[in-house]
Amino acid sequence: MAPNVYLVRQRISRLGQRMSGFQINLNPLKEPLGFIKVLEWLASIFAFATCGGFKGQTEIQVSCPPPPVTENKTVTAVFGYPFRLNEASFQPPPGVNVCDVNWKSFVLIGDYSSSAQFYVTFAVFVFLYCIAALLLYVGYTSLYLDSRKLPMIIFGFLNMILWGGNAWFVYKETSLHSPSNTSAPHSQGGIPPPAGI
Repeated sequence: MAPNVYLVRQRISRLGQRMSGFQINLNPLKEPLGFIKVLEWLASIFAFATCGGFKGQTEIQVSCPPPPVTENKTVTAVFGYPFRLNEASFQPPPGVNVCDVNWKSFVLIGDYSSSAQFYVTFAVFVFLYCIAALLLYVGYTSLYLDSRKLPMIIFGFLNMILWGGNAWFVYKETSLHSPSNTSAPHSQGGIPPPAGI
């Protein structure tokens, strides 16, 4: 058997012995590297849970032109994740006729589903990454400490990419990146602003 093949088999055998030696060691969680992973794990849970489970609504108050008495009525549009607002139509209360208008044809403006789905997907990947990193730190401490390349390339570099991407996404969604456009034309399916405003 060639010496190189023998050395490779010996290294694989040692790696297999270390991998099978799962032992819980909570000391890495007391150090910044492990503690930060716990915080990242909790933040990722909060990120995808709050965005993925979000539900909201907007209401407008409508005044129908008189016959004798002007009455204010409310129509509501309900929306939630993945924020396809252009599919959220207004609905009057059940059994109430509001100004003889088909309110289902009036929808909110915008489709933010790609951004919301990217955000939730990214948070899920960070969640899974943190679980894998914590498993390595807590269960395979000796493997992590013995390898020089493993801490630098898989976990440190990947973490920088994940959180750097997250920071870019958050920045992109703020008004610092691009000013918001509050006036959208009626052709996009929205309700035109009232005259005089």
